[in-house]
Amino acid sequence: MADATPPFDDVLPEALRFRSPAPLVDIGANLTHESFARDLEATLQRARAANVTTLILTGTDREHAEQAVALARRYPGLYATAGVHPHDASRWSPSLAAAMGELHRAPEVVAVGECGLDFNRNFSTPAEQERAFEAQLALAAESGKPLFLHERDAGRRMREMLHAWRDDIPDAVIHCFTADRDTLYGYRDLDLHIGLTGWLCDERRGHHLRELVGEIPLERLMVETDCPYLLPRNLPAKLKGRRHEPALLPWIVREIAHWRGTDEAALARATTATACAFFRLPAEPTSPDTEHEDL
Repeated sequence: MADATPPFDDVLPEALRFRSPAPLVDIGANLTHESFARDLEATLQRARAANVTTLILTGTDREHAEQAVALARRYPGLYATAGVHPHDASRWSPSLAAAMGELHRAPEVVAVGECGLDFNRNFSTPAEQERAFEAQLALAAESGKPLFLHERDAGRRMREMLHAWRDDIPDAVIHCFTADRDTLYGYRDLDLHIGLTGWLCDERRGHHLRELVGEIPLERLMVETDCPYLLPRNLPAKLKGRRHEPALLPWIVREIAHWRGTDEAALARATTATACAFFRLPAEPTSPDTEHEDL
């Protein structure tokens, strides 16, 4: 049977071999996605060459969270989150809650999530999503770890639920923020962090974010690729296979710095300091390396 995974070159085109002027933390990398199975170590090498020194691997369900933890144990500079995405909220059960609680006790897991609400697609019903989200809010309060949140077309209800738990949760980040000014200010009022991706590099739908980036307090801003998704559309060269990866994060930081009217190096340093404090990482991130210990 033919392999369904599209081929992908090991080497980025010269025009896409960026290097950040300061170390970066990619707070949302889906490296357990099947598209990285062939060249994970090369992907980590490219990240290191780009000065993307720390990767937070997103756990969207039990299987992927366990895979993310295994990778974090294998490679320096990698950490994991563990949660159930709102798309899969219908699967929430007492046994899954217990498994998530166990994962949150692992030192490699630095946040609860990806969890939240998505009223755009409703792969799980809103009621199922709210039930699973409420349970994961309780797990975050119990573990004392921050929240890694997903929200789409559910800003008002998300804020209502977070408001009820805000005193019990140390920190929370809205991953891949794409919403409007009112939603942003609602999250600011809750003292949340904001994660920005290559969405603002999309000329079709990212214009409003370009106007908002300056309204996100620097001490609340973090950066992410959400790879293999959300490949920036304005890259200076074509990428065969169109799979996003952490090595391209410096381009996103450069774009954010441009639209904020600030220095790229200063923005890189600030977002890294914010991410290290948020996820309680070592002050000096270590580089993802291809050398590893046996599991």
